[in-house]
Amino acid sequence: MIDIKQILKYTKNLKLLYVEDNKEAREAIQPVLQNFFDNIEIAYDGQEGLEKFDQANQKHQKFDLVLTDINMPRLNGLEMIESIRKIDSNIPILVLSAYNESEYFMDSIKFGVDGYLLKPIDMKQFLAVLKKIISKLTLTATAQKHLHFLKEYEEVTDQSSIVSKADPQGKITYVNDQFCKISGYTKDELIGKPHNIIKHPDMPKHIFEDMWDTVKNKKSIYKGIIRNLSKDGKNYYIDITVKPILDEVGNIVEYIALSHDITQIMNPKKQLDDAIENAKEPIVIYFKLEDFNTLEEIYDNKTLENIQQKVAKYLELEILKYCKFDKVYQLGNGEYAMTNERSICVEDEELFIQKVEELQQHIQGSIINIDNIEYEISILASIVYSGTQVLESSKLGIRQLLQTKQNFIIANYFAQIEYDKAKENLKTISMVKSALEDGRVVSYFQPIIDNTTQEVIKYESLVRLIDSNDRVLSPYFFLDVSKKSKYYPQITYKVLANSFETLKNTTKEISMNLSALDIEKTTTRYKILELLNEYKEYASRVVFELLEDEAVKDFNTIIQFIQDVKSLGVQIAIDDFGSGYSNFERLLDYQPDILKIDGSLIKNIQTNKYSKSIVETIVAFAKKQKIKTVAEYVENEEIFNILKELGVDFSQGYYFGKPEKLD
Repeated sequence: MIDIKQILKYTKNLKLLYVEDNKEAREAIQPVLQNFFDNIEIAYDGQEGLEKFDQANQKHQKFDLVLTDINMPRLNGLEMIESIRKIDSNIPILVLSAYNESEYFMDSIKFGVDGYLLKPIDMKQFLAVLKKIISKLTLTATAQKHLHFLKEYEEVTDQSSIVSKADPQGKITYVNDQFCKISGYTKDELIGKPHNIIKHPDMPKHIFEDMWDTVKNKKSIYKGIIRNLSKDGKNYYIDITVKPILDEVGNIVEYIALSHDITQIMNPKKQLDDAIENAKEPIVIYFKLEDFNTLEEIYDNKTLENIQQKVAKYLELEILKYCKFDKVYQLGNGEYAMTNERSICVEDEELFIQKVEELQQHIQGSIINIDNIEYEISILASIVYSGTQVLESSKLGIRQLLQTKQNFIIANYFAQIEYDKAKENLKTISMVKSALEDGRVVSYFQPIIDNTTQEVIKYESLVRLIDSNDRVLSPYFFLDVSKKSKYYPQITYKVLANSFETLKNTTKEISMNLSALDIEKTTTRYKILELLNEYKEYASRVVFELLEDEAVKDFNTIIQFIQDVKSLGVQIAIDDFGSGYSNFERLLDYQPDILKIDGSLIKNIQTNKYSKSIVETIVAFAKKQKIKTVAEYVENEEIFNILKELGVDFSQGYYFGKPEKLD
């Protein structure tokens, strides 16, 4: 049953073009049409009807429906319909005619007429035709709406995404401008090619196998992150979604891929590694903010990040004026790097170095403003343009600059040098391990004499290592490396055990060296106290020589240790006093019994008045505080006489004896 109300609800909003040359027919039919349509435009023949349709179309005031007679002057209805179809192929058209001839009927079908009505209008037939027209208009409107949204979505996608399509064999059939921009290829270079044209050679094969299995065999959507290579050899990263497009029976018609450039949000360290790896002869310039550790103490994380970003932008702006680098990699901790092919940047080595130095000097002292804070840029620069492992070398260059308090370095081959050093260190550690296992870590003893009587009154215990060729090695060859390994405490334990055992075989005092590293280690402190209790009858002949160290972390622990051992009769000496990290303030904390004057002051005392004055001051201070003094590096009689004249209590050096085994 036809619902007239529903038809009226729809037709009242439609714009109708009614074409009829017969006045009587118009007057009879127009009132019927007015019951259904509020907006009716009348044309009196086919020519006028065509003109009105065309004008409305051009003004974007289109008609929704055309109702026309056939037999009309100037242009009959069928001719008008044929012309209208050229303007709008989808407009619904109804033919209203008094003729029921097959010739007109067949022609109207040929021109895509949507309904054929006979005069006078049969209301039942008219309603049925209107229902059909409404259905068509509804479907058309829905389709147009969807098409409009589809075009909108397509435009947004095209602007924001990298889009490509491929045929079932994987050959590219379409790419958008974004695809061309990021890949560096033109559409002509891409169409008809496989996607391998942008595949990075280092991408694992299994990733693409998984992708094709997902989209081709499983006919599912694949999502992943892909590393590609542009036409000019640059890395870029995309997050990709690939969907197979299926026909109505499930066959794959094509593949569509949507991607986004995520290069900027990928780990900068990873990007830098990839860029260096892809270069034939890479060069690296590595920058570090000189005072970044201080900045960390002053500013919060947000301000620190802001400072680093501002510096990165400043570097990007300035670097192009001096060298051809594409980007600045911000690596965190106030560090930045740039890389490129040597052939692009380094035509002349001296000129290249000069340019980088000019860049650094230009940047040095530049001011950037951050939240009303004026920050003066101060950077360290490390350049590597030769050798392998260029990034590692550049970092080692920065490390050396921090240690030497300089700001510019050429760090070619630093990584190889460090590698060779590491190999040697491993050999040394292996030697130490073997020596400990075989009992070849021993103690030698150097005599210390009383300057008044020139008699030996004590010995200093000094560690030695006997290698597999029976060579006796001093600590210079193994001790610093051992401190970086687990074997250092074992060396300390061995020397202590040797020294305490020697106390049984001599009536002299034995001096043993202890570092802050030894004392801060709980197990070493316990070992020392355990030995002191075991050899408590000899404790009064034990002297611990404390070597001051910049790396002291817990002075309270050291002070407590000194108090504990002094309570058992042990004497405390400050080793290498007068240089390095020693100072008079520390004496208040340690309350030493002996000061060992640093050898650098003693060996030049004959010729260096400054050294002599310092020794004289130390001796005067020590005597006032009732602290004994020992001079190291006493190599000849002249030095000894000067020391004796200055009032130094004891001497130690080759003039009186070398370190040897003590029978």
